[in-house]
Amino acid sequence: MSGKSPVKNILIIGGGVFQLPAIKTAKAMGLKVAVTDYNPEAEGMRLADFPIVVSTRNINLTVNTAREFHRTCPLDGVMTVGTDASQTVAAVADALNLPGIPFEVAERATDKIKMRQCLSEHNVPIPDFRPVWSLAEAEAALKEMPLPLVIKPCDNMGARGVKKILKPDDLNPAFQEAKEASISGKLILEEFMQGPELSLDALVFDGRIEITGIADRHIEREPYFVEAGHTMPSNLPEAQQEAVKTVFRQAIRALGIDLGAAKGDIKLTPEGPKIVEIAARLSGGWMSVHTYPLSSGVNLMKAAIQVALGETPTDLKPKTALVSAERSLIPPPGKILSIKGVEEARKIKGVKEIIFMKEAGDAVEEVKSNLGKTGYVITVGKTREEAIRINDLARKTIQIEVGEPNTLTWDIIRNNARRKFYVACKACVVCDGAECRGKVPGIGGIGTGESFTENLRALARYKINLRTIHQVKFPDLSSELFGQKLSLPILAAPITGMETNLAGGMDEKEYASAVLEGCLDSGSLGMVGDGASPKKYLIGLEAIKERGGLGIPIFKPREDTQEIITRFKAAEEAGAIAVGIDIDAASFKTMALKSQAVGPKTVEELRELKSHLTVPFILKGIMNVESALAAISAGADAIVVSNHGGRVMDTMPGTADVLPAIAAAVAGRAKVLVDGGVREGIDILKMLALGADAVMIGRPVCIAAFGAGREGVEYYLNQKRDELKKAMILTGCADLGQIDPSVIFRNAKGER
Repeated sequence: MSGKSPVKNILIIGGGVFQLPAIKTAKAMGLKVAVTDYNPEAEGMRLADFPIVVSTRNINLTVNTAREFHRTCPLDGVMTVGTDASQTVAAVADALNLPGIPFEVAERATDKIKMRQCLSEHNVPIPDFRPVWSLAEAEAALKEMPLPLVIKPCDNMGARGVKKILKPDDLNPAFQEAKEASISGKLILEEFMQGPELSLDALVFDGRIEITGIADRHIEREPYFVEAGHTMPSNLPEAQQEAVKTVFRQAIRALGIDLGAAKGDIKLTPEGPKIVEIAARLSGGWMSVHTYPLSSGVNLMKAAIQVALGETPTDLKPKTALVSAERSLIPPPGKILSIKGVEEARKIKGVKEIIFMKEAGDAVEEVKSNLGKTGYVITVGKTREEAIRINDLARKTIQIEVGEPNTLTWDIIRNNARRKFYVACKACVVCDGAECRGKVPGIGGIGTGESFTENLRALARYKINLRTIHQVKFPDLSSELFGQKLSLPILAAPITGMETNLAGGMDEKEYASAVLEGCLDSGSLGMVGDGASPKKYLIGLEAIKERGGLGIPIFKPREDTQEIITRFKAAEEAGAIAVGIDIDAASFKTMALKSQAVGPKTVEELRELKSHLTVPFILKGIMNVESALAAISAGADAIVVSNHGGRVMDTMPGTADVLPAIAAAVAGRAKVLVDGGVREGIDILKMLALGADAVMIGRPVCIAAFGAGREGVEYYLNQKRDELKKAMILTGCADLGQIDPSVIFRNAKGER
């Protein structure tokens, strides 16, 4: 009788970027993957079958946690990649009797003092060195060894705290930097080794040491040691490479690494190869997971996982002989304002990976180690020259704009918003409803999301008629609405339900205040919503009252008319300049979820509601001429042509398609506002040309508020103002009144 083999489980220590390839490979191999990391939001934790929140540095807690996990879900292996967690891996392997090396071996491969002492005892070539604890010890060592020297922590990775000492006066500040970067406080002062530096990886199993790649490291930024990149395979003569490999094998055996992986950095000095460091793991810096597999065709991560499980790797023979180059993206210090050209760079033949560690809004500091880089570009070619040329071209194509810390850009706003939205909204480059379709509750369109996306498609079917022979240089964007002078024809649409729809990234009052203030700062007006919670409307009204009534509340069409009248009175008491009802919420999913009865209204019912108002009355959710005429008959002072952002019904037409007929039917008897898919200044121009008096924008304003509060909303609206102004100049419109159907052309097949 035969059956399936039981699924094996592997524990990967660390959930950061260097572990992602290992996690993904293990899952592709059919393994169940447990991942430990102190950060529950680490990407590796999200990929894990079993995320376990514990620091990779906390050895005892990791061992105890692994023991508990092992009792109910037996582990078959444990490993790490690219992190200083070898001791944690060894401790877990020892405690659970898993394949691995003894703890003392991992300790020797982590503590550079013990490492050098062990290598020296076994006659493995190393630089002359002195362990130092105090500045006095460092000064004494300085007198014993000729300059230049290098000072470094004995127990950290990534060249943190490593600095070259060229003269005696360099020692004090270098000592302080190394001390701050050291975990234990122990330091090493050693001779500076001249010559090229190489990185090597190896897998150790069945009494064999299989070297899996040797690369040239490119170290820059003296007196620091920053790896600007590496090229695989090495370009050094074969005899020199063999000498380096021999020393690497000697070091692995001397340290006692007899099962697992090993990584080495080795200098080829005039006296021959000397060890910089050895680690009991595969390399970080993308060598083991990208450049070696790209150049050789070997799935090194799969092989390393097999070794960690106590198995013999199935395929370590190189299949290709290509050259791969990795280079870092290191912009000048400042705040990243924008990153452009990435997609263009990805399309360059030979570009295999573009990896970013930072994004717009993040700070860039002076890079003094292998940490803090902005990103990496990895390329492949048939020759060394080709791989490097492609890499240079890709990095030139990527434009990283850096500015002052207080500078705001839309990229920064969008990235900040995405973090606060969590999974509710991805703050996409183009807010088109593709990523969030069907997410109601949520930010998306209901059902297939077609009503949302059709808004954008409808606008895209209209093209702009260019007119540049005229005298218009400074167009006037001002208008009047409900007795208020607006400096731009854009209002913020009402959005509520921060907890229900937007993961609680802001509270209702904070959001309403940010929108209203940002609109006022830009010379516009904001709207606030009602929401499913019975008392939520009071939050928006309070925000309006605090701003002297300069805001517009929009209420739900509740079945209980008295509930609406109560809201009308409260709005007038708050000083609101106008009041509206979004009548298209007559059957709204979030209202039903909170058991809030809503429904359609007759003309007579709307007239009755209007009679309780002394301020202008708005009806939002008009999508055809019949409804527009009924709204006029009910006494509406303004209508909003809107399909509620595609959130109430699937497969509706886009607002730009129905707007012209509605505006013609209204014929100036009421203000005509419109929303739905307005994203750029040319979209505003199109809507005004189709008959709107002003436009309303919802989701992008929401992104702006989440990304930078009041300043974000003001920034966004000012950006739209500038875009509209440019569009008016290019179509010869001196003011909003001159924007008419002649400035646009309808292309039935047009798409955004």
